[in-house]
Amino acid sequence: MAEELTFHLEDFDGPLELLLALVAKHKMDLHNIPILQLIDQYTRTVEQADPETASAFIEMAAHLVEMKSFLLLPRSEEGERMKQELTGQLIEYDQCRRMAALLRAKGETAPVFVRRPMEMELDNTYALHHAPQILADYWQALAGRTKTRRVPTQQQFEPLVTAPMVSVTSRVVYILRRMLGGTVAKMEQLFSRSQSRSTNVATFLALLELVRGGRIALDDRGELTMRRTRPERNKENP
Repeated sequence: MAEELTFHLEDFDGPLELLLALVAKHKMDLHNIPILQLIDQYTRTVEQADPETASAFIEMAAHLVEMKSFLLLPRSEEGERMKQELTGQLIEYDQCRRMAALLRAKGETAPVFVRRPMEMELDNTYALHHAPQILADYWQALAGRTKTRRVPTQQQFEPLVTAPMVSVTSRVVYILRRMLGGTVAKMEQLFSRSQSRSTNVATFLALLELVRGGRIALDDRGELTMRRTRPERNKENP
């Protein structure tokens, strides 16, 4: 009569570990497992298991029963394939367990050296130097005594008020004269850092107007070409 097994499923991390325990229990060769005997032992072990706590074990049992049905057939290629696949999984799992045990043993015997924490002297001295007025301003800001919005001064408004107004029409005449005189051949020659911002903006708007009106052609390289006559617009068919 076969020896009764007393395994408890909660003692195993998974079905592969239970299969390895059965192999070790009956001293089977891991590389030449009597698979039908192993299947019978496994299914007897899990047949009384609780489905809610041992679903993975029951799933493996169903897989093993299917494998057994193929192996009982004469010359079953599917059964041999399933047998080789299960054997490979067991060999790899056994190697991982052995390596984990070896690493655990090495970790437990390895010496651990811990030194006492270094005592650091804390220096709260502030080494930076600031002007007294800056410190006073920041103190007022921290105390909430500064105004949230400062009134602009006259010096801040003067550049805006005294700046000359440049019209787009005047820059149109300027561009056409430059091109007629042959002093401008590229778009970048119309702009300069020495000119005011309003002058450059007006020049850009004037150039857009001339291109849109067909008086000047602008290619991808930024070269300008002046047209003597405006191109005729295509009339839409009624």
